[in-house]
Amino acid sequence: MAIHDDDTHARAAADHDAFLVTCTSRQLLSRLANKWVTLVLCALMEGPTRHSALSRRITGVSQKMLTQTLRNLERDGLLTRTVTPSVPLTVTYELTDLGRSLVGVFLQLKHWADHNMDEVARARTNYDARSASREPSRPLANAQGPSKI
Repeated sequence: MAIHDDDTHARAAADHDAFLVTCTSRQLLSRLANKWVTLVLCALMEGPTRHSALSRRITGVSQKMLTQTLRNLERDGLLTRTVTPSVPLTVTYELTDLGRSLVGVFLQLKHWADHNMDEVARARTNYDARSASREPSRPLANAQGPSKI
């Protein structure tokens, strides 16, 4: 894991501000905000994992999306892809030190979501009920089509 002094981190933070539209860290935040990224990083916390095991662990992700997510994370330096020449070929994915430094944040986010989903669902239901009562009722469209004048 790369060790940086406080001055290095302070300079890097000063060079990047995700609130600015031109900042490259905004692109990184956009990638990291993806649900598949969160789930892949959390799944890889368990150690080196094959593509097929990730696919079984993360239900609902398509093969194409999983492959794309893994490639993007490898490009960003958050995981490594290791190909072992065997029959059949074995490919495993593992978090890098950089990836491990980030996964704790995602585990906290996942934990928060798991523990607060019931409250969020209640809030959504309440919001939807309030919104429905505020909206003026709209007349139904004429079943015979638009009137001709």
